[in-house]
Amino acid sequence: MSDNWLPHAEYVATLPKATLYACFFVTDESERPIQLRAAWDPEVWQWPGGNMDPGETPWDCAVREGLEETGLYFAESPRLLGVHFLTEREDWPALKVGLVFDGGRLTEIQIRGITLDPDEHSEVAVRSVEEWQREMSEGAFRRLAAVAEARRTGVACYLQQTDPV
Repeated sequence: MSDNWLPHAEYVATLPKATLYACFFVTDESERPIQLRAAWDPEVWQWPGGNMDPGETPWDCAVREGLEETGLYFAESPRLLGVHFLTEREDWPALKVGLVFDGGRLTEIQIRGITLDPDEHSEVAVRSVEEWQREMSEGAFRRLAAVAEARRTGVACYLQQTDPV
């Protein structure tokens, strides 16, 4: 061991800080992505998910948030579709890393059964990838398109985003 090494606690204090979120990418049976309109900003569409709580794994976070935000349990086991890395921004002064899991294909009955938390989301929408492009910011759409392609091909994607979401 080198004499220059810091004790673990001191070393960890020098590392960049990041938050982690986990979510589910879900579609209807025709492969049209399902998204939720954010209650805090009607221009923002999101997948069921959220920030990880202390002591929680990313998978547990996605499952918890999916249940809280829709009333549905999306998947039995993790299938990672993508990793989303965001640099620090004015509105979020830390790095942010997201894990996007496959939440499967929902039937029309399941979609109609979604129960939204009105403090978080105001609407559920199902649209084709092309239709979503007209509804979303460029950065948010790039994420949706990349994850949809990852689901189609079975190859997980990595997205690095330095522009506003």
